[in-house]
Amino acid sequence: MDRFDVRGGNRLSGRLTIKGSKNAALPLMCASLLTDESFVLRDIPELADIANMQRLLPELGVEVAYDRASDPESPGGVLRMKVTDLTASHARYDVVRTMRASISVLGPLLARRGYARVSLPGGCAIGERPVDIHLRGLAALGADISLDGGDIIARVPRAPGGKPGRLVGARVFLGGPFGSTVLGTANVMSAATLARGTTIIESAACEPEIVDLANLLNAMGAKITGQGSPRIIIEGVESLGAADHRVIPDRIEAGTFMCAAAITGGDITLDNCPVDALMAHMDRLQHMGVVMQYEASADPMRATCRIMFDSIAKVLQPIEVTTQPHPGFPTDLQAQLMAVLALADGNSVVTERIFTERFLHVAELSRMGAKLYRQGSTVVVSGVRHLVGAPVMASDLRASACLVLAGLAAKGTTVINRVYHLDRGYERMEERLRTLGAEIERVNERESATLAPGVA
Repeated sequence: MDRFDVRGGNRLSGRLTIKGSKNAALPLMCASLLTDESFVLRDIPELADIANMQRLLPELGVEVAYDRASDPESPGGVLRMKVTDLTASHARYDVVRTMRASISVLGPLLARRGYARVSLPGGCAIGERPVDIHLRGLAALGADISLDGGDIIARVPRAPGGKPGRLVGARVFLGGPFGSTVLGTANVMSAATLARGTTIIESAACEPEIVDLANLLNAMGAKITGQGSPRIIIEGVESLGAADHRVIPDRIEAGTFMCAAAITGGDITLDNCPVDALMAHMDRLQHMGVVMQYEASADPMRATCRIMFDSIAKVLQPIEVTTQPHPGFPTDLQAQLMAVLALADGNSVVTERIFTERFLHVAELSRMGAKLYRQGSTVVVSGVRHLVGAPVMASDLRASACLVLAGLAAKGTTVINRVYHLDRGYERMEERLRTLGAEIERVNERESATLAPGVA
């Protein structure tokens, strides 16, 4: 198992290109199940979650080939996929348990093959994330849903005469107690593309990843309007065609590197930066005294952003922040921002409205000298003058990034264990941070134990 050794205190500076979005790429990969024609995705990052989806799709009859990035203008590799077997429809627990986004195969399998057996998914331990809204939405389209041995069984009823049936368009409400569901919207929207008639999704997720999926499906021949708003309308079609699509840049990776600049008093320029998708995050950083400069682009998702610490202010200012569905402050950046706020001059308040248990990083930050006081879904962050390096344990993907950021600013060395969580969402993060001046090393604990001198 790998760990990171981070020696803090260096001011980060330099330039990075943001990779393609993990959260967009995974549902896009699942959309390959909706067509028999060639399917190409570009700017795909090399991540553990992507690799796991590459393991899952062949079990569902999809040939998958990945080419590493060779074009300097492209920040990621190319995935080529093609369905070769329409009979495989079981997404097994052994693969699905590794990531929650595996649930995104459910809608495409159901719509294209009329049957799906998908294990209830796993993922990070950040609180309850039930899939009942997904199932309710698919049932509204006419699917028969049941559970068997930890698997979701979804069927399209047969048509009169025993002929294969089709899902039927309907008005579907996808709101939940913590807002709209991104993967639920992806599932229902994907399924509705091949349904008979019109589907209207109310309280749809507005995230950029949903817009990207809708744009891909439309390029394949779907008829989707309203993506990016709470109401999405889908006119069902008979079939979908080929795809060649470039994935949007990863807004969470970009936001994480913005925090890296802020916490180290750095100066980082991000190319391929989705500034339009990060306005809430950038607003909070600017209120803390971080300077943002960004250049417009013909494609608003391809802008360049420069993040600098305000040398006149000299200290970070405290703020209040509440996570919300897009376009509000993203829950996936809550932990990273908390690391920055630990060094602000005063008391900040962080409230989590999406995943109420997403505070596993609080105890680990406290080990590094942060003053954090949790009450339910709110944490009061009382800023300190400096953090101190310590051994810490990564508990989930974004908490891992939080601890890396804290280590970059801390005095001494921080040892971050279980960084396999980090590899799910950040491609070779330690190498990219080193290009900015960070002192960070990946250590394989098994190899280091083998190399260590024996004890007589």
